[in-house]
Amino acid sequence: MLLLALDTATPAVTVALHDGEAVLASSSQVDARRHGELLLPAVDRVLKEAGLTLDTVTGVVVGVGPGPYTGLRVGLVTAAAFSSALGVPVHGLCTLDGLAYASGIDEPFAVATDARRKEVYWARYEDSRTRVTDAAVDRPAEIAERLAGLPVVGAGARLYPEAFPDARDPEHQSAAALAALAAEKLAAGGEGFLDPLPLYLRRPDAQVPKNYKVVTPK
Repeated sequence: MLLLALDTATPAVTVALHDGEAVLASSSQVDARRHGELLLPAVDRVLKEAGLTLDTVTGVVVGVGPGPYTGLRVGLVTAAAFSSALGVPVHGLCTLDGLAYASGIDEPFAVATDARRKEVYWARYEDSRTRVTDAAVDRPAEIAERLAGLPVVGAGARLYPEAFPDARDPEHQSAAALAALAAEKLAAGGEGFLDPLPLYLRRPDAQVPKNYKVVTPK
């Protein structure tokens, strides 16, 4: 097994290689505006560090979000392209699940990432492997009472400390954690993966006008 994992659903452009037992190489750069520019060089970098070539990859793992429209689709399109070119499966995982897994927390907690517009993408967990709610998007003040007393992992907690006073690491997504979670699921029979489709949770800002204004003479 050689899994190539990547995620661009958050400001972190993150890539990792996992052989089913351990992470062989990883790269993470936090830059919300350069996903498309940074992703492929990161893939090249981790392959070089591991001393491997792309054609040795047996599966692709990708974070499906939730995340902002532009950044999220960079990772998903790249994963689909690798899957098609290599003839290997692509396994989707919720981005929040990667952060939860990386936390190692074994008690109830939540994960919150920055959704912009003064909102967060979030979900509740029973432990680092068990999500108990669907991912959602809300304003921090609207969910603060529901998450009161719980540790909250992710950049969303650090952005809104008044709503989430018990912020925990990691702050940013890690493809290494996403790959390790995928390897664990595959070893257990391959259940629990998502289709590699974007989990936006809200419509993109750009909309097609419903009615076009006539500007030509009749």
